[in-house]
Amino acid sequence: MRALVVVGLLAVLALVVMVVALVRDTQGEAGIVGGCPEGAPLADVTLRETKDVKINVYNATDEPGLASKVADDFRNRKFQVKKEGNAGKQVDDVAILRYGPKGVGSAHLLRAYFLNNAKDGYDPKRKDDVVDVVLGGSFAQLATTTEVNQSLGDLGAPVAPPGSCPSAG
Repeated sequence: MRALVVVGLLAVLALVVMVVALVRDTQGEAGIVGGCPEGAPLADVTLRETKDVKINVYNATDEPGLASKVADDFRNRKFQVKKEGNAGKQVDDVAILRYGPKGVGSAHLLRAYFLNNAKDGYDPKRKDDVVDVVLGGSFAQLATTTEVNQSLGDLGAPVAPPGSCPSAG
């Protein structure tokens, strides 16, 4: 009889612990956009495949033909290159990635091609999903497939930029 009482008490205790855990669970709303500022842009944090990434490639160095060469390299990797040309003003960085809320996932993938050494150029007012790749004076070459995969692992999942709210496409 005592064994039944002990087992009964343990069952009731387990039930109470389970109810308390469910009531206090803070992960119930994980993934739901909450706490976003009114009017904040929705950032598409879906990691894109290369075939779905639209880019413009601009040369911000004194090396003639660099934008064309790198644009061809991106085309060979199945990116959609929309424009190429000179940026006008020279920059010393490896690259600058300029994009808007719809290009967050694409820019995240492109960052891996520069081994996370590209400067961020997020513009919350930009409306298109194209990423401008501005090549700077410190650029040497795009990363290999293996380096890109390692860099993506290091970068983790795309994150909504400050002042924006995450959305999936």
